[in-house]
This record gives sequence, structure tokens and C-alpha cells, in this order.
Amino acid sequence: MLDAAVRLLAERPDAGMAAIAAAAGVTRQTVYAHFGTRGVLLEAAADRITGEAMAAMDAAGLDEGPALGALLRLQEIGWRLFEQNPVLLHLGQAPVDGVADRERHEPVAERLTRLIEKGQAAGEFDPAPPAGWLAAAVTALGHAAGDEVGAGRMTVAEAAECLRAATLGVLGGAPGGRPN
Repeated sequence: MLDAAVRLLAERPDAGMAAIAAAAGVTRQTVYAHFGTRGVLLEAAADRITGEAMAAMDAAGLDEGPALGALLRLQEIGWRLFEQNPVLLHLGQAPVDGVADRERHEPVAERLTRLIEKGQAAGEFDPAPPAGWLAAAVTALGHAAGDEVGAGRMTVAEAAECLRAATLGVLGGAPGGRPN
């Protein structure tokens, strides 16, 4: 059911439980029996997408090479998943289980913090601000970029470029993508 839900929500982020049940080949009651509400189903879909993101990050070799390049690859992975899963826009607008949301973000935040620490140690990023704070700032910028796309004020490409430039600014990197 969850596989079918993620596939359908990628095509139709506003799909209801009946459409998801039909895509899964089960009754609507079966979907409700497993997930209870559409919100719970969306949370499960977000968990699945987070798992995909973690696998993509593992495959991207984020521990290899300069931190700046790895950080930009991390953002590219995020945008690719965002484009493939527009339901993520709806998740940002729905009531969220705070604990589940923190648990979902934690592995990404840990990787981002490690990349920033690596970049600070190598002189790629400003060493003064705490890496955890910088990771939180970069994450907030990513959410803002996604919100702009969701509101129709920016395309994904525009938001990705603005996020990249803002990230470099926050970290102390030069606008051309090269560290200071």
C-alpha cells in the first residue's frame, strides 16, 4: 500500500485515500485500517522518501572530496527528491508530529553538520559559527526555497540556485561555488 501511495502521490499530491486504495488494489477501509488518517499515511510516505534520500546520500560519497562539492551534491539530491515527490509540499503545510519530524530530519542534519565541520576544518567554510547552527540555517534556507516553489513564486531551478547562493553566503563560500 505504501509503495502505491508514494507512486500515486508523486503524480497527484492531493490524491485522497480512495484513489490511494485503488492504486494499491485494496479497499479504502483497508488503507484506513493500516494508516488511520491521510495525515498518518503522508507521514509514512515522508518516512519512505527520507529512506530514499538516505540511500541516495550514501551512494553520493558525501565523505569523499571537498566539503563544498559534497554539500552541493547533498542539495542536488534534495531537489531531485523534491521534484520526484511533490507531496513533500503538502507535508510542509500539514500538521506534523514534531517527534517524527525531528527523527526524520536528524540523519540529514547529522550528515550536513559533519560536512560543515569538515569544510570548516579544511578552511572551505567560516570556522567561527558552530557547525550545528550553520546546519540549522542551511536547513531553514532549504525549507524556505521549497516554500517558494510550493507557492508558485519560483521554479525549482530558480529556488535551487538561490538556495545554493544563500548556502554559500551563510557558510562563507564564494558565489561562484568556490570557497573564499
